[in-house]
Amino acid sequence: MKLYSGRQRVRKAYHTAAVVMLSYAGLHLGKKLFGAGFYEKRIMALHLRNAERVKKAILELNGLFIKIGQMLSILSNFLPEAFQKPLEALQDNIPPRPFSQVCDRISREFGKRPEQLFSRFEETPLASASIGQAHRAQLPDGTEVVVKVQHADIETIAQIDLEVIRRLTRGISWFYNIKGMDYLYSQVRKMIEEELDFRQEARAMQEISKNLSGEKQIAIPEIHPDFSTARVLTTTWHPGVKISNTEQLDSWQLDRRELAATLLHAYCHMVFKDGFYHADPHPGNILVRPDGVLVLLDFGATGRLGVNMREGIINLIEAAVKSDTRGMVDACRMMGFIAHGREAEKMAEKMITALRNFLQNEVQLDGLNFKDIKVNPFDNSLFRLIQDIGFSGISGTVQVPKDYVLLNRMLTLLLGLCNSLDPKFNPLDVVRPYAQEFVLGQRGDMLTVVRKLLQSTLTNVLALPEELRQSLQITRQGRLEMRTPDVTQSARLLYLAVQQLLFAILALSAGALGFTWQQAGETSLANAAFGATGFLGLLLLRAWRNGGQQWRKMQ
Repeated sequence: MKLYSGRQRVRKAYHTAAVVMLSYAGLHLGKKLFGAGFYEKRIMALHLRNAERVKKAILELNGLFIKIGQMLSILSNFLPEAFQKPLEALQDNIPPRPFSQVCDRISREFGKRPEQLFSRFEETPLASASIGQAHRAQLPDGTEVVVKVQHADIETIAQIDLEVIRRLTRGISWFYNIKGMDYLYSQVRKMIEEELDFRQEARAMQEISKNLSGEKQIAIPEIHPDFSTARVLTTTWHPGVKISNTEQLDSWQLDRRELAATLLHAYCHMVFKDGFYHADPHPGNILVRPDGVLVLLDFGATGRLGVNMREGIINLIEAAVKSDTRGMVDACRMMGFIAHGREAEKMAEKMITALRNFLQNEVQLDGLNFKDIKVNPFDNSLFRLIQDIGFSGISGTVQVPKDYVLLNRMLTLLLGLCNSLDPKFNPLDVVRPYAQEFVLGQRGDMLTVVRKLLQSTLTNVLALPEELRQSLQITRQGRLEMRTPDVTQSARLLYLAVQQLLFAILALSAGALGFTWQQAGETSLANAAFGATGFLGLLLLRAWRNGGQQWRKMQ
């Protein structure tokens, strides 16, 4: 495997990003020139080509790009499907580093080499990933352990990769006029930095182990503090196979449905009761022992449902029951899903109204199983709204908190595991009691919830005549305010039109100069002029897109 230097990583990442952005810019220019049909015939093929370009670059760069690619596939639900699948399929499993680097890391952390610390230390790793690799070993007292060691240069690589991602997100945000990309980057950076601190992972393992002490069929490896630091983590070894190895599970005569229920019970306990959970339940992180005990591994990614998230979920459910759009917006803002500003708030109200209509009128639920849900994914009001406001409008309104990213990832992986263990298993049978206790435990019994709902409805009905009287009084006093479109909107549209004309003239002039110099044999001047033509063309395309968005906003 080729290891790229810092400068090579930057060049490779920027080159890939430029190729992808220019390819889309060219297709959008073709749409303006040749119509929507030209665009529709080619967009899917372009998505597929660019998805392969991005995947290939991520695999070549390795480092944190694989982990970042996995996070982006979950963080953004608005990527084309052609991009989502390759990113989701990325496996954080790379060739191991030389054993000499492992020895150097352990020597720096403990002042001793592995053979001086451990009775036995196997050179061949059990697994290797972007951040580090794990080795089997034995403590001086005979305890069998697994030692997870971070790569020697991971701190430097992390800083380079995160800076590249920051610059790329800023460039994409500027070029495509997408809001919220800085927030997206901040969430990714926060998750990466947390995974790089093994002390935090050790604390998480100890806390969750204590919380799940009553779950007899769940085991969490014990931490050995004397052999652990911020860059090295030593835990007790557990024999077993991946939970996805159904052939071995069947040979041990284990009940797969019972395993799925046990796993789901443990996660419901972590989420609904403790508010702190293991957030990466992919098959490699869950072992099954021959006695049927499930062993949870790798606590680098953990999630915590904060007070605002927990309270916001309950408020959102109450507001949804009462069809209170304003309450739903407030709940989403409490949970951190809505950006600041009046425009974001108005767009959120529009999206929530569409979502309510979608759930009430266009989703068919024939039973209580997830597989019974029926909906036309490409012909419904919610899909049409998303198409109408576009990715830029969504990203300027909706922001995805880290807590939700981890919760969503955990839920997706967990349901996939349950389905692979037993396709007929209904997760709702396990989740329902925990969810009811979570909601009603915060608000009292069901009778209290219903009483509050009736009180709220009756209050709104009785208050209507008084609100009408107040509105009439305001009108008579001449204090009624009416909002009209801001004249600055029209001025901005005119400005963008002039900007488009200016960029078009400059691009044509640069192209003409380049052609003239090429004919005269001035190759360097011609190349410079053609480069300027391309840059001005990109500016023209951006101004063109902004003008279209401004026009639609004023309609």
